[in-house]
Amino acid sequence: MKAEKRREEILSLIGNAENPIPANVLADKFAVSRQVIVQDIAIIRANGYDVTATNRGYVLNIKKQAARVFKCRHSFDEIVDEGMLIIEAGGRVEDVFVNHRVYGRISSRLDLINRTHVEELYRSLVSGASKPLMSVTDGYHYHTVSADTEEKLDEIEAKLRKSGFLIEI
Repeated sequence: MKAEKRREEILSLIGNAENPIPANVLADKFAVSRQVIVQDIAIIRANGYDVTATNRGYVLNIKKQAARVFKCRHSFDEIVDEGMLIIEAGGRVEDVFVNHRVYGRISSRLDLINRTHVEELYRSLVSGASKPLMSVTDGYHYHTVSADTEEKLDEIEAKLRKSGFLIEI
């Protein structure tokens, strides 16, 4: 199993567990050393997840966040501007999705929580390996955005509107 997939599964396990999960239990489950699990947890934390190590195991602390879906439209070159606007206003870009007339809803999880994530997304798209989902819908797309408060989401909405990215639904 690749490390990235293992980390996703670790995050899912500790996020859905009723009790803390010890590192040695995770190590046994994934047939890796306890130290590999400790490193995985460090990377998970670096990606913005609030994981606490207790004397009984790992716990994922999930704050209740406000979330809203925004319909946007912009050019390929404005992907970074849109992402940075949301991040710098205190938001998190959870996903992107489009409503295709033939295929229906097509979505992808993004989890953009900092400038580096936005820049990495753009670099991977500009490399030509893949095209953004918005390319199949003439630039139209949706984002689920989360923030600590509804007020932050209101601020993000106002900034998206001012920038010309927001499409009124």
